[in-house]
Amino acid sequence: MCGICGVLSFDQDVESEDTLTQMLRQMEGRGPDDHGMHIVPGTALGHRRLSIIDLSQAGHQPMIDPELGLAITYNGEIYNYRQLKDELLQYGYTFRTGSDTEVLLKAYAHWGERFVEKLYGMYAFCLHDQKQRRWLLARDRLGIKPLYYVDKPNKLSFASSIQALLAARQFQPDLAPQALHYYLSFHAVVPAPMTIFREVKKLEPGTYLMIEEDGRRRQERYWQLNYSPQPDVTEEEWVDRLLSVLRASVKRRLVSDVPVGALLSGGLDSSLIVALMREELDDVRTYSIGFEDVESEEGNEFVYSDLVAQTFATEHQKIFVDSRQLLTEIRSCVRAMAEPQVSHDAVGFYLLSREVSKRTKVVLSGQGADEVFAGYHWYPKMQEQADPLSAYQAAFFDRSHTEVQEALTPPYHAENVSELFVKEHFSQPGADDPVDKALRLDTGVMLVEDPVKRVDNMTMAWGLEARVPFLDHEVVELAAAIPSRFKLDNGGKGILKKAAERCLPHDVIYRKKGYFPVPALKYLQGEYHQFACDVLLSDTARERRLFDRDYVEKMLKDPDDHITILGGSKLWQLTLLDYWLQQIGA
Repeated sequence: MCGICGVLSFDQDVESEDTLTQMLRQMEGRGPDDHGMHIVPGTALGHRRLSIIDLSQAGHQPMIDPELGLAITYNGEIYNYRQLKDELLQYGYTFRTGSDTEVLLKAYAHWGERFVEKLYGMYAFCLHDQKQRRWLLARDRLGIKPLYYVDKPNKLSFASSIQALLAARQFQPDLAPQALHYYLSFHAVVPAPMTIFREVKKLEPGTYLMIEEDGRRRQERYWQLNYSPQPDVTEEEWVDRLLSVLRASVKRRLVSDVPVGALLSGGLDSSLIVALMREELDDVRTYSIGFEDVESEEGNEFVYSDLVAQTFATEHQKIFVDSRQLLTEIRSCVRAMAEPQVSHDAVGFYLLSREVSKRTKVVLSGQGADEVFAGYHWYPKMQEQADPLSAYQAAFFDRSHTEVQEALTPPYHAENVSELFVKEHFSQPGADDPVDKALRLDTGVMLVEDPVKRVDNMTMAWGLEARVPFLDHEVVELAAAIPSRFKLDNGGKGILKKAAERCLPHDVIYRKKGYFPVPALKYLQGEYHQFACDVLLSDTARERRLFDRDYVEKMLKDPDDHITILGGSKLWQLTLLDYWLQQIGA
């Protein structure tokens, strides 16, 4: 797991080393163990390394293969790299390292750009083919690893974070009105290829971009999730299949040259992962985090994480964070966000990652199960809906189009792109059932742009690699074949709960659904309310003229009256966006 960056020049200019230096400086957290550059006419590649596989200097990046005429800067992990290596050895290729990076180079040389279809893992990379005079950029199927880029007529710049591109002055930080609409309405989900800035794009998940030396581009989607329920399979057969692919997924994600731990909330998802890890490992380190209660809302779920840790005899660490410490860490947490992320648990993950990284470099995490197996409250509401679009909006959208217009000043107004996006997504072939339409949207878009991005950004800020077994593409594809009725049983994730009955205590499986609670950022009181005032009433915010002043004053007057349908603070959403812009210097 690492940070990558580069500049591809279509007029064969030699990029200055200073440009890469500025980018790499912004990604030190992603790769604290090593860094490197590769600069030749037309191509400048940079890399920050977090050493997980082949800890020696042989795994240094960018990695160059002079014989094949290839160079690569790569972020991620390929879990089946050993199997691919064995196959390539049979074709006569030789290897000088034990790294998965070298396997990517040889796999491209043998199979061409479609080699990505053979990969199990999470990845983003740029590969330079000097002989064919072209570049290949690619991103994994579920968008677990980020890849941002700025595409101009004479060059394309890319990096693992927007901050890296901004620091090297690769774009002007002009806000995109359509992206602002998504941010305020679609729960801060800005779908790829769009970002909050007009000039910055992100490569879509399951996609590769081939760029010829003269600048011609060809973008292709190599993986698409389609829902084709198989109604003749019994529930017990589904449970057998599901446990089989989950076991394989967890086993894949234990491939590492350093110990692998787990983030344990005590919920169904993370607990099941811990149970499956213990089938493979004699010792497992687990970590939980909690906060003090605010009003009637509990700030931790230690009672459940303790139960799981005791059941599986893990080496468990509970991390308690006083909310006063929370406020002091918000600045560095926000700086670590590649895009503004409103979920309250971002700072929780940030602080958890800080503590975990002191002992462990790799952890498994339970993100993705709710989107893949229908764990959220809006999925049952989608059943047999004559108007699934309206049902989804009512259950998920933070603001109506009218309120978005009210919140923003006129220069930032846009059409109702959030509604149009969902409507278009629901109309695409490949998902006929209303529940499946919502699951496909949430798995392919919302999951990528919210929970997965949040975990990547917050863990990588501390050089901690998070792996997500529920997002193995075989797991996701199997879930898409399971009829929605099996997923909606027992209050959601029914088939996953049935599978978990073979592994977990009943009280963990059928407890009330919990979230990663950070109550202080939902109910902005005291110094947190003052923090919002300081940000939104600052000279910088006033000069930006992004938010309507009357709307801001209404939010500040009584923030508890302005909570979204998903339980988020509308005031925090405004505060976070403006503060993020201030912190990154935009």
